[in-house]
Amino acid sequence: MGRLTADRPKPLLRAGRSLLIDHALTIVEQAGVAKCVVNTHYKAEMLEKHLAGRKGVILSPEFPDRLETGGGLLAALPLLGPDPVYTLNPDTVWRGPNPLLALEEAWKELDCGALLLLSTPSAALGHAGSADFTQDSSGRLRRYEGDGDGLVYTGAQIIRTEGLESHGRRVFSLNVEWDRLAAGGKLFGVVYKGKWVDVGTPEGLLLAATLDAGHAG
Repeated sequence: MGRLTADRPKPLLRAGRSLLIDHALTIVEQAGVAKCVVNTHYKAEMLEKHLAGRKGVILSPEFPDRLETGGGLLAALPLLGPDPVYTLNPDTVWRGPNPLLALEEAWKELDCGALLLLSTPSAALGHAGSADFTQDSSGRLRRYEGDGDGLVYTGAQIIRTEGLESHGRRVFSLNVEWDRLAAGGKLFGVVYKGKWVDVGTPEGLLLAATLDAGHAG
C-alpha cells in the first residue's frame, strides 16, 4: 500500500463506508461469533485505540516479530481455546452471503481439518495472483499446478488448531498446515456464492469502495 500505510496499519484504511477492520468485524458479529481475537503488529497502538471497548474483541500482540498466519494463530490459542476457529483476513470486502456462515453450513457436513472459502478467479476482484487450489468431487483440495480450473483462497476458513504445534516453529505460514492436512485428505473447500475484493493495492481500495456501494459488476 506504500504511502497509504506510512502512518497507520492496513486494517485502518478506509474502503467505502467503513475501515477494513470494521468491515471484518461486522462479518464476525453478523455471524454470531461471541469472541474475536485480533492479531496486531505494525502500529499496534492505533488498532488498540480503535478497538478499545469493542465487545467481544481481544487483542493478541505480535512483538517484536511478525508471526505470519500460522504463528499468529498458534500464539493466539490461549485466548481462543481448543475448539475449531474461524480465521478471516481483514483486507477483504464482501458482497453476498456472510462468508463465515457459508463456511459453518458446509463444515457440519464434512470431516476435515480445515475448510477454506474459495472463489472462481472471476469473482475475486483485485486479485492479481494465480489460482491456489483445485478441488475434487468430494470437496478435497490440492495445490493448483496449472491443470484445469483453479480456485482462489478468499481469506476465510474454519480450521482445527491441534496440529499447529507439530511444526515446531514460532513463525510460519498456515500454508504449512494446509499442506499437512492436504496430504492426509483433510483439507476441504467450499466455493463462495458472492463477490469479494482482495484489498492488496490502492486500486483494490477503490474496487472495495465500489463493491461496498453496490456498484461492482
